[in-house]
Amino acid sequence: MDSEDDRWTDWDAGPVSRPYTVTGGRTHLRGQRHFDVVDMVVRTPRWADTTFLSPERSRILDLCRVPTAVAELASAVGLPLGVVRVLLDDLLHENLIEVWATAPRGPVTDKWLLRQVLEGLQSL
Repeated sequence: MDSEDDRWTDWDAGPVSRPYTVTGGRTHLRGQRHFDVVDMVVRTPRWADTTFLSPERSRILDLCRVPTAVAELASAVGLPLGVVRVLLDDLLHENLIEVWATAPRGPVTDKWLLRQVLEGLQSL
């Protein structure tokens, strides 16, 4: 008879496939696009034929019926953020998603905004 330590269920075993298998072993993005955690992702009209997609990529497209933040996608799919970024890079490369940057890239040069932030911090 098996002891309790020798038995494990699927829940105890963790994910069926490891993150590197989900991305095909890739850890870097092929494009120049960086996916910020607050960038909004939405699927394009080309998403209709998903028979060739992995379950993870299909799930991402399903979630992107409405604009969804990258961080929310990672949480909903249950994969690390880096893995989701690689999958998003694939979907973007295949023109299945659009990415809307929610914040301007680069340094903030609005002195009024910086002063407001500084005053808010000082008031704490």
